[in-house]
Amino acid sequence: MSSLRVLVGSAAPGALPGGQVPDGTLLLDLGPDHPSRAGLLELELWTDPAGERIDRADVQVGAMHRGVEKLFEVRDYRQILMLADRHDWQAPFAGELTVALACEELLGMTVPPRAVWLRTLLAEHTRIASHLGFLGYLTHRTDPADRRLAGLREDLREQLRTLTGNRVHPMVTRIGGLAADADEAWLDAELAVVDRARQLATELRALLDADWAHAAGVAPLGAELARAYGVTGPACRAAGEDLDLRRQRPYLGYAELDVPAAPAAGAGDAQARFRLLAAEVGTGAALVAACAERLRTLDGPVAQALPKIIKLPDDEGYLATEAPLGQAGAHLVSRGDRTPWRLHLRTPSFATVSALPAVLPGVRVADLELALASLGYVVGDIDR
Repeated sequence: MSSLRVLVGSAAPGALPGGQVPDGTLLLDLGPDHPSRAGLLELELWTDPAGERIDRADVQVGAMHRGVEKLFEVRDYRQILMLADRHDWQAPFAGELTVALACEELLGMTVPPRAVWLRTLLAEHTRIASHLGFLGYLTHRTDPADRRLAGLREDLREQLRTLTGNRVHPMVTRIGGLAADADEAWLDAELAVVDRARQLATELRALLDADWAHAAGVAPLGAELARAYGVTGPACRAAGEDLDLRRQRPYLGYAELDVPAAPAAGAGDAQARFRLLAAEVGTGAALVAACAERLRTLDGPVAQALPKIIKLPDDEGYLATEAPLGQAGAHLVSRGDRTPWRLHLRTPSFATVSALPAVLPGVRVADLELALASLGYVVGDIDR
């Protein structure tokens, strides 16, 4: 049995003294659009004597640990929302939203209806942008010259910039609502962009069937394994496990929206995961359109008027949302002060990567990048 050190991400060369790649080390780059590009994930693999298949795998995490949960404890509740969108930089709005909802639940606060629906729209906008990043592996490996997906993601970022002033980290969520409202022109532009995403997702599903048949059977993650490791989100639903908080524990405006169930007999392999990501891009576009239609009928503010200093009651609670990569949770403990006594984040990437030692054995070394590309994770979301 031989061992292999695998470094995934653009930071990999910096982890090697002198920039030289020694024998027994493999650098993986999953493409310019894939979210693994930012950060560093390290794997230790043991292969069969021929070096063709993985017998055992170990994951080394923590390279990007920044201690955000301790930083929360010395920030007030307005400031922590700005930090909460930093760990999953592919879906920053989802981080803001989860923490804001946890605070509002402890406060017993009702958010204005227009804010509810604009938050729901932005949550689905974020899901589309995040899923497209992982699907970028397919387009890059099929035709590196086809930059439509990259251009579409840039247009989605530009939509965020137009609304919030920020392309990547929107920092638009406030306790009690949002800091910015969408006008008719923005809604029209948003619908045009997400419709292009829907069309591209349809093409990608056809591409998976035509050119990516070899992805079938690669790194299967079944429903039982998903439950054992707490894997949620697309990786879980691709295994046929119908777990989606938007349907089963609706929040925001999801109780009034049609969120489809997961496929009943998902194979849970790389092809199934990519196919489900593409399907959810199309679903996200339909949900954005439904939210925009509702917003056109609503007037009123998008935020509650709040005092200068926000203090939560002496209480604690846990709230989870369906972030693009899976269930994102916030366990908030307040001692009645202007800062949280404890705010712990439950991040979906950590659970997914924790399952790799059970998923990778049996996978061909040649298929390792395909397996990793299809199992959505963001390094900051793992390490926090």
